[in-house]
Amino acid sequence: MPPRTCALCNEARAILKRPKTGQQICKDCFFYVFETEVHNTITEARLFKRGDRVAIGASGGKDSTVLAHVMKTLNERYDYGLELFLLSIDEGITGYRDDSLETVKRNQQQYDMPLKILSYDELYGWTMDAIVSQVGKKNNCTFCGVFRRQALDRGAAILNVDHIVTGHNADDIAETVLMNIMRGDIARLGRCTSICTQGEDTIKRSKPFKYAYEKEIVMYAYFKKLDYFSTECIYSPDAYRGHARAFLKDLEAARPSAIIDIIHSGEAFEIKEDVKATQKIQQTCKRCGYMSSNALCKACTLLEGLERGMAQAAVTDRARKKLDANGPLPENIRQIPLFKLPQSLQPVGVAEHHS
Repeated sequence: MPPRTCALCNEARAILKRPKTGQQICKDCFFYVFETEVHNTITEARLFKRGDRVAIGASGGKDSTVLAHVMKTLNERYDYGLELFLLSIDEGITGYRDDSLETVKRNQQQYDMPLKILSYDELYGWTMDAIVSQVGKKNNCTFCGVFRRQALDRGAAILNVDHIVTGHNADDIAETVLMNIMRGDIARLGRCTSICTQGEDTIKRSKPFKYAYEKEIVMYAYFKKLDYFSTECIYSPDAYRGHARAFLKDLEAARPSAIIDIIHSGEAFEIKEDVKATQKIQQTCKRCGYMSSNALCKACTLLEGLERGMAQAAVTDRARKKLDANGPLPENIRQIPLFKLPQSLQPVGVAEHHS
């Protein structure tokens, strides 16, 4: 049987089958359609404006490495007029993050982008290795997720950028929809499919790979011979997300469109007004100045739990009561530095005051 020709150009030999569409296409056509779909996602959602300073959340893994490559390519091809930076968070995981950051440093040279690395140790006074030694592997992902989100915003503020882009792909978003359904988390279900999020006190954050399949990102990295780090986090095997991921893979095997279908279902959910009324209003943490739905943000509560030797108590919904019951805050306790938005995002009067 002679080799098939590409379903798109009808000239070159087809060497791959697109997981997303089932089309058998050549390598060059795959690169073009993948990049064009991401470009369409960016333009339809109007993610950027000319002159934006954009930080790419870079872990050294396949998603962020492909995102950096594609963002650089599209910025040049379509003249977006963006100033691109790499922003990495060092969680302090020996044998995992230290190795992946070496990949990020090579990416900095390969893509000629400024790089900022911010560590948990310098921000919180704790590494993930130290946290896991105290809490074990049951709730460690809670600490890491909360700390990383705030660290990204703080790193972006240091770089004075307007926008953070992350490598979250279609599989990630579909998994999150499933997780929120399984947990009955109505508040998160209403916003987890948003391509772009921004509150008054946060830096704009978006997901250009919202509709990109994980398998296609892997294929893009493989055929482009990109330099990325492929080891999974050593502390995440027991994470709750793993169950949603396994379920999603089974659905995808039976019907590849399941990933996009779940995202569209999530987009279609509307939260009833009476449910919205029960949700907490965003405010500012009285201790560190970061956004919070309570008087103290989750990061400050978790850090206080670690400092007091009550880390597991800090994870629960009743964390504040348990910590308060242990007496007033010790004077020598480590606290997170005060959060300040980049000057470009501060209200005019505030920005002028700091200049």
